[in-house]
Amino acid sequence: MPIKVPDNLPAKEILRREHIFVMDESVAFHQDIRPLRIAILNLMPNKQVTEVQLLRLLGNTPLQIEITLMHMRTHVSKNTPMEYLLNYYTVFDGVADKRFDGMIITGAPVEQMDFEEVTYWRELTEIMDWTKKNVMSTFHICWGAQAGLYHHYGVPKHPLQKKMFGVFPHTVNRELPLTRGFDGVFYAPHSRHTEIRRADIIKADGIEIISESERAGVYIVMSDDERRIFITGHSEYDPHTLKDEYERDVAKGEPIEIPENYFAGGDPSNAVNVMWRGHSNLLFTNWLNYYVYQETPYDLSELAALGGC
Repeated sequence: MPIKVPDNLPAKEILRREHIFVMDESVAFHQDIRPLRIAILNLMPNKQVTEVQLLRLLGNTPLQIEITLMHMRTHVSKNTPMEYLLNYYTVFDGVADKRFDGMIITGAPVEQMDFEEVTYWRELTEIMDWTKKNVMSTFHICWGAQAGLYHHYGVPKHPLQKKMFGVFPHTVNRELPLTRGFDGVFYAPHSRHTEIRRADIIKADGIEIISESERAGVYIVMSDDERRIFITGHSEYDPHTLKDEYERDVAKGEPIEIPENYFAGGDPSNAVNVMWRGHSNLLFTNWLNYYVYQETPYDLSELAALGGC
């Protein structure tokens, strides 16, 4: 089944070349089935790259999905032209009266700042509160996960002595539909300067650690009502995303170590070991199937009655 995107979105052509079924709004309009409505709050600097990464994974499903791209009204993007945002994105004011089956809140390069120092923090907390009655399931990624855990449950983030950078093995603590099909040991990329600690999660009410890594720490956290999912890594990353980040920092003269378990033989001149694609596809497919498609009422107005903690 196709993924429905705005007419003429540039990411569409990249996805089509990869044989991912993408449908224009104008074509989908003539179909009678109701697609899943997924909002993506894109906080990453290069929004086009993140779009492709997420749409590629959302398109690997038999479900028809309608995407709404969002950016922050209170933040001026330096890496994505305003014309592009005006053409393909909306701000919270444009969707505040709508409801969605699912929502993704991405990471952002602000993790070394206190949450309250982030210029759009107040707007983001308003959106996160709004999801309680207007979104069936919210999927938080990296800094988006840290922000959600802090806002909803008071879980702090802690600075690391050095960047958690590479591809790390993980295990599952509890079998759930979200982890269905995961290998006993599976890999996922991380790229962050801060961490969420197990002890803080255990002390918080209403959340549970679903997966973690001896090296990278807490990976998947879920709310007890299973409507909020927090992923501390970047399972959506393309094969060369960490390579690009590494070469960028080297070119800037910034202190950066070679990403762990990433280049063959640990040598940046060698090919990349891609070990996380299977996990990544399962993670997003399981989320869409078990926590969005099978749980959301057909009439989205019923979401308000579900409330939220």
